[in-house]
Amino acid sequence: MRKTLTIIICCFLTSALLPSVTRAEAPVFTIVKENSSVTFFVKASVSIKGTFDKWDSTLTLTSPDVTTAVLTIKIQADSVNTGSGMKDGKLKSKDFFNVEQDPLITFVSKKLEQTGPNTFVFTGDFTIRGVTKTQTLTFTLEGQRGSGQGTIKGTMSFNRKDFGMNKGIPFVKISDHVDVTVNLKVKKTSGPVVTFKQ
Repeated sequence: MRKTLTIIICCFLTSALLPSVTRAEAPVFTIVKENSSVTFFVKASVSIKGTFDKWDSTLTLTSPDVTTAVLTIKIQADSVNTGSGMKDGKLKSKDFFNVEQDPLITFVSKKLEQTGPNTFVFTGDFTIRGVTKTQTLTFTLEGQRGSGQGTIKGTMSFNRKDFGMNKGIPFVKISDHVDVTVNLKVKKTSGPVVTFKQ
């Protein structure tokens, strides 16, 4: 009787543990920052385009299914670099990024949809100046599937006035729309191959 009870307990523990082991088998990716970038462009009478020098990003999956991917991007707002000290200063001010009060610009995805063989849409929370709204990042995957590395190039457009950036720049006519481009070099460090829709 004691032996039978021991076997039952062992079987129960094994069945309870196996699902968690299976769920743990997910691809692990790193972002290669040296070959990645976050840039922006605003249509204006004097071109406003630049990059952010300090940022971090993660891409995590809970299974091989690509739609389980979660993308996070955290940008240091005061690292904005347009090549012009005057423009940088204005963008860092309370009229735009307000870096003293809100040092981070973030995007945290909530859902990923595969829209084509190599195209994807991340829907998530975009926060700038402490204001959070739902935005989408449309990505294209470049690189051979199954190779464990490649580049995802994404774009997002938003209306700056939706985030409280209502002011302009003296003597410069500036559009309300901001275009963001995210180029991320990704490399799989462990785990199984990612599965995609055919």
